[in-house]
Amino acid sequence: MNRKRKVEVFSAGCPVCQQAVGMVKNIACPSCKVTIHDMHDPDVARRAAELGIRSVPAVVVDGKLAQCCAGGGVDEASLRAAGVGAKKLHT
Repeated sequence: MNRKRKVEVFSAGCPVCQQAVGMVKNIACPSCKVTIHDMHDPDVARRAAELGIRSVPAVVVDGKLAQCCAGGGVDEASLRAAGVGAKKLHT
């Protein structure tokens, strides 16, 4: 059985994303089926959220987020701790 490995790159089109796309395409082997997803598409963004993607670029291999892409990303608690959403301080 010649099953292809499904490699998905989630990208917003930024230069860092383009570098990641190029890297994936460069190292992909003939048994890899590479698909590039545009995060500007709401359906793609929903799927990315379901996969646990919190920042781009991100790579998913056979339905699993690659370990290199599983970083914490931005979260509300960290933003609030930095003062985002707090009323303006009077100085």
